[in-house]
Amino acid sequence: MKSRHNFTCINCPISCSLELTEENGEVLEVAGAECKLGEKYAVEEFRDPRRVVTTTVKVKNGMLPLLPVRTVSPIPKDLVKETVKTLAGLVVDAPVENEQIVYANILDTGVDVISSRELDAEK
Repeated sequence: MKSRHNFTCINCPISCSLELTEENGEVLEVAGAECKLGEKYAVEEFRDPRRVVTTTVKVKNGMLPLLPVRTVSPIPKDLVKETVKTLAGLVVDAPVENEQIVYANILDTGVDVISSRELDAEK
């Protein structure tokens, strides 16, 4: 039985409305894409949706109480909530360099979590 899935492409400002048609998990067609990037996006979003996670973690002895962090690459979408929950319990010691790894290989994804800014220790 054929099914249709709708997506909005996020690869460029055009934001194409995409409709992916599939049958038994097999992609038959992607309609509405202005370019090949849109087609690729719809297929990836259907088969293996991924997201970059951005959040904050607590800082010990820092000039600020929280440090913005992000994954260096997208992780499977179904692991986002667990990733945020895991990072909610993380406390890093100041000082922290920009793009310093604060959590290696989050949830065995092979993806590191890094700081999004430099943060000095309190004086």
